[in-house]
Amino acid sequence: RNNRERIIAGLNQKLLSKEQELKGLKANEKQLQSLLTELQDALADIPLDSATHNPFITLKGNLPWPAKGRIAASFGSHRELGRLRWDGVLIEAPEGREVKAVHYGRVAFADWLRGFGLLLIIDHGDGYMSLYGFNQSLFKETGEWVEAGEIIAQVGSSGGRSTTGVYFGIRHNGEAMDPKLWCKRFKGSQILGFKL
Repeated sequence: RNNRERIIAGLNQKLLSKEQELKGLKANEKQLQSLLTELQDALADIPLDSATHNPFITLKGNLPWPAKGRIAASFGSHRELGRLRWDGVLIEAPEGREVKAVHYGRVAFADWLRGFGLLLIIDHGDGYMSLYGFNQSLFKETGEWVEAGEIIAQVGSSGGRSTTGVYFGIRHNGEAMDPKLWCKRFKGSQILGFKL
């Protein structure tokens, strides 16, 4: 009987811990969505140089991936807890590997964000943004312009990750888009890198 009570108490403690973790993940997603809305509003009137750069939409299916590695979590797949789903992809890669911008744009955010660690967001104009999270370090600051293929960060495990990788997301007017539909195709789950 004592054994059973200890087991039940242990299970209740684990359940409580998972519930708190789920609440934290939901709060993190809400915080990111709020940040994206604020950035979208603030950057709406800043024009990008479309004379020398193709609009983001025209490159659908041909964007390079931000890092070499293995897709550990696909867009729409279940997260560890609850009914939450990935709104981007998780690319597993060694710590310190280069993370590159997928397209020309302006850095809209480069700082720590709970649940995403060191996060960099690039505004590509016309409501399109790319997100790069869990980085070890960021090489760009808010307001800087970047070219496609430019090194912007290093793969890491910031934001409470137990493994190293980079979270990569694409948004249009705040709505999450599947990066696999935007980036170049590859076989299996290994991204080997692409020339621009």
